[in-house]
Amino acid sequence: MTPRSFILAGLAAAALALPLVAQETDHSGHMMSGNESPATMAYMDANVKMHGDMEIDYSGNPDVDFLRNMIPHHQGAVDMAKIVLEHGQDPEVKAFAEKIIAAQAAEIKWMQDWLARNGG
Repeated sequence: MTPRSFILAGLAAAALALPLVAQETDHSGHMMSGNESPATMAYMDANVKMHGDMEIDYSGNPDVDFLRNMIPHHQGAVDMAKIVLEHGQDPEVKAFAEKIIAAQAAEIKWMQDWLARNGG
């Protein structure tokens, strides 16, 4: 086998192995151990959703693009806060999560209103 064909064979073997590696990871790209808690799975799902929703079509207007990116970012914080309210144990953390939900919801509303007024 020539060095070139040896390299090509190695690359082909690596390409064939990729689906096996992908099976060991979830859609967020985090390695799965198989014993993730419901809270961990919920956080991972919220993270994937937030980052997916932040994939916007950029307008070229920095103000509009900033707000259109920040809305899903803030919604991600709300979603994570709801997860800790459902699964968390610490009253102080849960109280903080309640504050996050209220603050982020108000900011999301402000950003949506601004975009509606300004053609975003």
